[in-house]
Amino acid sequence: MRGEPSCPKCGGRVRAPGLFADSWQCDVHGIVHPLQPVIPPSVEALGVVVHRARVPVWMPWPLPVGWLFTGAAFAGDDRSGGRATAVACSGPGPLGGFGELMLVAEELGVGLGARYAGIEGLDPGPYMNVDKPPQVKVLAAGRPTPLWHVPVAPGDRAVFAGEALGLWLWAVVWPEQSGMMMYDELVLTDLRDAGAEADLLPCGALSPRILEP
Repeated sequence: MRGEPSCPKCGGRVRAPGLFADSWQCDVHGIVHPLQPVIPPSVEALGVVVHRARVPVWMPWPLPVGWLFTGAAFAGDDRSGGRATAVACSGPGPLGGFGELMLVAEELGVGLGARYAGIEGLDPGPYMNVDKPPQVKVLAAGRPTPLWHVPVAPGDRAVFAGEALGLWLWAVVWPEQSGMMMYDELVLTDLRDAGAEADLLPCGALSPRILEP
């Protein structure tokens, strides 16, 4: 499914708008914003996602020492623009070994973040106990942003979610113990505002996580 749009919620095939429908359709989920094929990581490929995005394109900036940009994707089309974005980066885990981080920004109901998180449903709201203090905080576009741990995620990853700029922000970290990096108050930049600094982004090999949620 790398070469054609797919459903952001399940990865299944989608039908393009035509004579009888003016929106993309999934047989299981109905109307969707199609997940576009992932492009191997490069500054130019990231620029395509940034140019299309109508939601933030979050990236830890500066990247943690030794970390690389390893892929980006968006859900949407030429007409609607990117209604969800996903950015992957990889590097040394805080407790040793190899870690991977996926940051997803999306509008309500798109479902891409839940797919990468490996949880049922479309949005993190039902799993966030906002009556209790958030487990971590990040600085997103200069604003302190609380994130709550999503406890129902598979055991191979740590998932945190919250709201930033009025949209869902997901942070999915593999393996689970690398979730410790989220407690270091990461600074996230919306790459739509990064300007020429994005040209300095170090790129690595394409992450399989972004290809096969």
